[in-house]
Amino acid sequence: MILALVVLAALCCLGLMFYFPAATAILWVVILETSPDAWLAQLTGGHETIIALIKASGLGLAAILAIRQGVRWDRFNPAFAFAAMFLIGLVHGLYPGLTPLASLRSLIGSAAPFLFSFVRLPPRLIAGVLRAVMWGPLCATTAGALLALAGLGHVYVLEQGTLRLCAAGEPAVLAGFALVGVYAALLESLTTPTLGKTLLVGANLLIILLTGARMPLLLAGVDILAVLLLQRRLLLLAAAGVLGGAAVLAAKALTFIRMVGLTELGEATNLSNRNLIWPYFEKAIIASPLFGWGVGAGKVIVPVTSLLEALLGTNAAHNEYLRIGAEGGLFGLSLLVVLLGFWVARGTSPMPPPQRWLMRLIFIGFALHSSTDNTLIATTGSVFFLWASCIFARAENGTTPTA
Repeated sequence: MILALVVLAALCCLGLMFYFPAATAILWVVILETSPDAWLAQLTGGHETIIALIKASGLGLAAILAIRQGVRWDRFNPAFAFAAMFLIGLVHGLYPGLTPLASLRSLIGSAAPFLFSFVRLPPRLIAGVLRAVMWGPLCATTAGALLALAGLGHVYVLEQGTLRLCAAGEPAVLAGFALVGVYAALLESLTTPTLGKTLLVGANLLIILLTGARMPLLLAGVDILAVLLLQRRLLLLAAAGVLGGAAVLAAKALTFIRMVGLTELGEATNLSNRNLIWPYFEKAIIASPLFGWGVGAGKVIVPVTSLLEALLGTNAAHNEYLRIGAEGGLFGLSLLVVLLGFWVARGTSPMPPPQRWLMRLIFIGFALHSSTDNTLIATTGSVFFLWASCIFARAENGTTPTA
């Protein structure tokens, strides 16, 4: 009876997804950004299961869009790199403790964010996703506050004497979503600058600042500066300079903010203890430098039962170059980087010059961010690449707004 009810509920959900794909895509983005894998896992457990279900629903949405709208050939799609690494891993041999089934699950999870580029995305869905990406971090912050009021979470965490905004999930994850929100609002402001989009850029930037995530703040600042220069908005540039100077003068009174507090304490390096976990991945790469150990090896190189995982609270590499190097070796890493480069170049080529160069700058920032964070496997990657697929699809359809 329980199985029948589950199947019936799944069929109902698929039916709703089929008839309301745009609303489903918006809901999926909002669900991702409110981080149920963090707060819901505290109530029910099964952190990995919740993430798998969320990604599976994204795969279901992509499949439904393929049926409704049709498919398209995306010859430079980065998913091909993960497929190649998976096959080579089976031939070469998997990392000890990694089973073929676990490697297959990792392949599906790794390829899932890129699969929306294989389907034709309707304009209504694209517009809805772009709005959801810009507003998502504010929704997540609101959801975090409501959960805190209900006693199911906390809006802030205390770290080294400083406060970090985490909303419904983790500070770094919230910062990643807010960074995509900054990207989306900036790109739209290049075509139709409005006060609302400027406020959305500011709101998402403030969220990043309050999370205390340094790399997202740096990348957001660089892209905002680039847009202001492209638009020749000298007044806003001057205002940004004034605000920056005021922040420096008030630094002594703002040490409760992580970004300021760490500067004052001189503790701004190695906060995630990455130097403890990176040697394990480096050792795996040295043991198989050319082809690595198969997709999913990054999840077992540091066992979840190890003391290091218990100390850090994670066994993730916090460096996608090391993780992909361990899973696919030099061949797999090179293939992924090359495909990503061609994918971005092809996707941005139909865009007007200002948007094209900003989008390419965003991906250069993504490459830098990947050296310090889990940009491909985290839920932020699912939102980022869905947004990028929507931008590329809009450009291919010739519906990109122009200034």
